[in-house]
Amino acid sequence: MSKICVVGTGYVGLVTGTCFADLGNQVTCLDVDHERIDKLNHGEMPIYEPGLEQLVSQNVRSGRLFFATDYQEALKEAEYAFIAVGTPSGNDGEADLQYVRAAAEAIADTVDWPIIVINKSTVPVGTGDWVAEVIQQRRGDHPLEFSVVSNPEFLREGSAISDFMNPDRVVLGSLQKEAAQKVANLYQPLRCTIMITDLRTAEMIKYASNAFLATRISFINEIANMCEALGADVNEVARGMGYDKRIGPSFLDAGLGWGGSCFPKDVKALEHMAVLHGTQPQLLQAVMEINRNQRRRAVMKLRKALGSLNDKTIGVLGLAFKPNTDDIRESPALEIIHLLQNEGAHIKAYDPQAMENAARVVQKVELCDNPYQVAENADGLLLATHWNEFKQLDFARIYQIMKHPILLDGRNLWDAEQLKSLGFKYMGVGRAVNGTFHEEE
Repeated sequence: MSKICVVGTGYVGLVTGTCFADLGNQVTCLDVDHERIDKLNHGEMPIYEPGLEQLVSQNVRSGRLFFATDYQEALKEAEYAFIAVGTPSGNDGEADLQYVRAAAEAIADTVDWPIIVINKSTVPVGTGDWVAEVIQQRRGDHPLEFSVVSNPEFLREGSAISDFMNPDRVVLGSLQKEAAQKVANLYQPLRCTIMITDLRTAEMIKYASNAFLATRISFINEIANMCEALGADVNEVARGMGYDKRIGPSFLDAGLGWGGSCFPKDVKALEHMAVLHGTQPQLLQAVMEINRNQRRRAVMKLRKALGSLNDKTIGVLGLAFKPNTDDIRESPALEIIHLLQNEGAHIKAYDPQAMENAARVVQKVELCDNPYQVAENADGLLLATHWNEFKQLDFARIYQIMKHPILLDGRNLWDAEQLKSLGFKYMGVGRAVNGTFHEEE
């Protein structure tokens, strides 16, 4: 049993700490947010992540998982300190490292024994060296025996526990191989591929991975727009591409683009780093612009179908940036709502998990209890998040209660032919039926 402290109880920190506890370690998750820690100590989850509440409860009962707000308490006898705090985007897309600095300084102020500090937060290339400098400067004339290891996370919201327990790979970077090997031992029970490299390469692997996945999504969305112009079906195009082993089917789902806490922030940060160091990130800039255009195209389609959006009621199904999470950060739905409101539209919306979070940020939006309230008297209905709940709606009922039976399937989730047979005007993203794309029918 190793003693671990995880600083930060967001998606990454809470999942990481809980899973390490489940692997048999003694883990204390620390957060300076007293209200959050108080809720966790009472079994209340600050985030929605399938299976997490049960796993937290199980490991708290077993005496392996603890929550604290005090560094002295959380770091007591800890061999490993994972920094898993937020690194939000700054004004120019740069990662804001104030919380990483605060955590590193607090560790330096508290610890007087050998410790391995692990960067779990997504941080710019070179941050591992910087964290070491912060700790050394904080200690001044009282040196601390410590090592810094970069251990980027590759957890997807909605399947984070499975991703932690069944990783494609674990990436570790350090200037001290012995320290990296000790962290590797923590992951040994997972029997996965463990890659040990240097600090800066490990940090770049994280950014490059997310940027590449974002690029795939933007690529298929650009192909979808071409499909609409040429009368092809992007779903079939993506399927045909995916059979090629060199390409594969993942992240080739055309839709409203990528959002969330990782892709937007990481692509911006990588672009910022590239410009700062004199390279030309033209592809990254195009990837971001294509993503922005997908939201604009959704509004354009609704405007074209209705003639004008002024004083029209648009229903929005889904507010989270993806299914199985309550995270609304950089959600396509919220950006589209903002654009629709700018054109005078009234908005009704529903999401199975993200209503509470959305209520804090959206204005003049009627938040409904179910999809049918959203559809009632709506001039158009937009599917923004592909929750399972939205797959099998009673569309005959929806047809009867809508003012205008116009559907914009922003995730290509629904059966276009079935909906058209019911009388709906169906619009997908890059979809065609019998050689004619739906928007023209």
